[in-house]
Amino acid sequence: MSATTLPWERPLGATPVGDGRVRFRVWSQHTQPTLVVGEAEHAMDDEGHGVWCATVPAAAGDDYAYVLDGVRHPDPCTRLQPAGLRGPSRVVDPGAWTWHDQAWDGVRLEDLVLYELHVGTFTDEGTFDAVIGHLPELAALGVTAIELMPVADFPGRRGWGYDGVYVWATHEAYGGPDGLQRLVDEAHRAGIAVILDLVLNHVGASGEASLRAFGPYFTDRYSTFWGEAMNYDGAGSGAVREWACQAAEAFVRDLHLDGLRLDAVHAIFDQGAEHLVAALARRVHAERWSSLVIAESGLNDPKVVRDAAHGGWGCDAAWADDVHHAIRTLVTDEHEGYYAEFGRMADLAHVFRDPHLHDGRWSEFRARRFGAPAGGEAPERFVVFDQNHDQVGNRALGDRLPPQARPLAAFCTLLSPYTPMLFMGEEYGERAPFQFFTDHIDEEIAIATRDGRRREFASFTRFAGEEVPDPQDPATFERSRLTREGDPALRELYRALLAARRRLPRGPVDDVRFDEDARWIRVRRGDHDLVMNFAAAPQTLPARAQDLVLATDDAAAVLSDGWVALPPLSGALVRRSAEGPA
Repeated sequence: MSATTLPWERPLGATPVGDGRVRFRVWSQHTQPTLVVGEAEHAMDDEGHGVWCATVPAAAGDDYAYVLDGVRHPDPCTRLQPAGLRGPSRVVDPGAWTWHDQAWDGVRLEDLVLYELHVGTFTDEGTFDAVIGHLPELAALGVTAIELMPVADFPGRRGWGYDGVYVWATHEAYGGPDGLQRLVDEAHRAGIAVILDLVLNHVGASGEASLRAFGPYFTDRYSTFWGEAMNYDGAGSGAVREWACQAAEAFVRDLHLDGLRLDAVHAIFDQGAEHLVAALARRVHAERWSSLVIAESGLNDPKVVRDAAHGGWGCDAAWADDVHHAIRTLVTDEHEGYYAEFGRMADLAHVFRDPHLHDGRWSEFRARRFGAPAGGEAPERFVVFDQNHDQVGNRALGDRLPPQARPLAAFCTLLSPYTPMLFMGEEYGERAPFQFFTDHIDEEIAIATRDGRRREFASFTRFAGEEVPDPQDPATFERSRLTREGDPALRELYRALLAARRRLPRGPVDDVRFDEDARWIRVRRGDHDLVMNFAAAPQTLPARAQDLVLATDDAAAVLSDGWVALPPLSGALVRRSAEGPA
């Protein structure tokens, strides 16, 4: 049998084939499964290598399960779990959906302005359909793509989604795949792309036993911080790789998603000839040419975005955490943990030129050299932010950037040469925190999560005396819902910054100058300068320019002959005169 005809490389899951029939294909390496549709049992044909198939009378909306050793299990490739993780799977027919996006061509990477949101807390309703009503305001702001935090089926009704189990499925509480389809269709009508956060480095502990019943989905050769590592390169890994890659293909093909954000690719372990991330990126691009693959990578290695011909993984972009850390430590007084290696003006100057501050240099936090230079890659291939679900939600109290830090942090992020991402609510100074919340269905996991969260922050002096919110308490989830209360002036600043961004030249910055002691920096982009004051006092900085395009504090910024006066923690975008500063 050739490599191109291995049974698990045929379409997995439940696929309507017409004439009132559905083809069910599943990999069950250990045990011959029995298919149950409703209450009718069906034998399955052996296709070899542990793959079983049956085409039987069924239709969209029918519930089904596989019986292994007398126990019913959901389909590992289920599209919908209407009764939760441990209930039956449900047949979904993508061919029955109505689309209105035939003229939609997607959003080019260089035009991407991402907006990360959590479906459950973005609106009071917490559904895909409820997001639709806010698309016009996001488009008016300048957002060109929403990035949904994970929607794979996870324990209970509320959670961040990073403990999802069935990665093909769409969480029923949000509206299931039908609701996601409606959101994508309406987003495209509004001129907005939809990116989905997909977690393939681990699954939630509540579902490990069910997946393990089918085959070696997990490996003890590696470990992750969040759970058992997935088996992408050991014995039996071929079907596990297909489980991951076919899920990605299904989302961009059937749900018309414009791309995927891959969670923590540094925890996707694969020593095979083609790394799983590279294989997935190749297949997603082949399925839908305009779809983007964006990696969250803790590697600081440009191979993630380098094309396969040059030894890379072929992702379109990668998150650049160093840029966030360089900005945050200058607009706040935080220097604990991994922030300890940041906080100098020289760091910010470096990341304006190269998003990897750790580019092979010594890292005290890691006690080793870390990273590689990324300056040779196009800047739009790196996603930057001053807030996101990690940098807000993984704080003990889920608190956002302090008000005085927000305008300058946004100025740096949105006018950088990189692809910017906003976190829901930051554009108007949302007052609600974004806290860590769960709804675990196994008591021992709930207790371990609660206790682990408290231990995690016990040694942080800035949280001394604070009660870390209980993730399992429904109030923690409710506190995290957007109130939509904030500062209209901040929203207008964000709109102006994104409008100004579209006028700046693409490509790397032209020049960066700074003064470490005075805490100012000037970044040249074409015929514009970004002038920023990170000091706690007003400053008059060199900036010979003919126009003050915008400032984070228009009332206090003053442009005069060769100088711009800026209040503390503020920035100004100026258009240079011909004899501007060197």
